[in-house]
Amino acid sequence: MTQQITTTEYAEFVAKVTSKPSTDLNVLIARLQELQDLGANVPQLITASHGISAEAGEFTDIVKKILWQSKPYNEENILKLKKELGDVLFYVQMACTALGVTIDEVLQMNFEKLSARYPEGTFNVNRSENRKEGDL
Repeated sequence: MTQQITTTEYAEFVAKVTSKPSTDLNVLIARLQELQDLGANVPQLITASHGISAEAGEFTDIVKKILWQSKPYNEENILKLKKELGDVLFYVQMACTALGVTIDEVLQMNFEKLSARYPEGTFNVNRSENRKEGDL
């Protein structure tokens, strides 16, 4: 059986395995500058990543309430889902801009990746869970 740990021990463990940019502002600033110097659009990437996550959470919250809290699946809630999905796409577009890629290119890459994973054109649990090397 695995060793039982206390919350204090866990906090100490988390502190030890957390990266320096996550705990030291000067290291974070230096990393942000390094990324900017490498050509990364850091502000857009940060905004896009937080925005995608937040808006996907809002979309998920509505679905959760429809599934488990008896919120009606009606035109009003479908409209809310569409609006949240639009917000997700807003931040996806921002991420594409930050990476210098179009949504069409991303869709094509995704199509090619999934076509290689599922050559028969249908979902396969085994291929989903047991990926070939390089299959992200």
